[in-house]
Amino acid sequence: MLIKEKLDQLLKTLPPHVQLVAVSKTKPLSDIQEAYDAGQRSFGENRIQEMVNKYDELPKDIQWHMIGHLQKNKIKYMANFVHMIHGVDSLDKLIEINKQAKKHNRIIKCLLQVKIAQETSKFGLHEEEIIEIFQSTEIKDLENIRIDGLMGMATFTSDVQQLSDEFKSLKSFFDKLNTTLMLDLTTLSIGMSGDYKIAVKYGSTMVRVGSAIFGERNYIA
Repeated sequence: MLIKEKLDQLLKTLPPHVQLVAVSKTKPLSDIQEAYDAGQRSFGENRIQEMVNKYDELPKDIQWHMIGHLQKNKIKYMANFVHMIHGVDSLDKLIEINKQAKKHNRIIKCLLQVKIAQETSKFGLHEEEIIEIFQSTEIKDLENIRIDGLMGMATFTSDVQQLSDEFKSLKSFFDKLNTTLMLDLTTLSIGMSGDYKIAVKYGSTMVRVGSAIFGERNYIA
């Protein structure tokens, strides 16, 4: 099946308020161009250098999402174009993103990554740490970033109940932040190829889908 057909099929399963980020990591330029020609504009990468290379070669109205674990010393390489950074897991990284965005006179959208999975290999902040970030004095001075919401990666499991519990818990925390801290968070980035339908059921506003569009990942060293 062509990428366009897969995209059309996928979009039919998403409510209008849910944004699709096509995860293009390891995929060739031709695949991304094909998805672009079919109307897709948001793409997700997990390696900054790979994303930079693709940015240089592909149409400039693409919205690039950094969805991988964020290395502080590499933020500068994407600060001039990245649309949104998903996996922010410390105040220090927010400060660095702000510093690099300021150099380019930009405001970079960010999502704080919440640890909802049981695997120890998954990154993320605990709820108390996120509340501390929002209540910190430093956050008020970061004028070149905008925290749009939260991101979470569920446990890698086929247990629907566990996935539901993890997504439901994050949506509850998302709502709590908006209510108790009087925030205006709008983005809840949860759900990938294997579990996005469950994530949408429990409040996702953004899904990150790769294999359902491009096929299985091309693993690189």
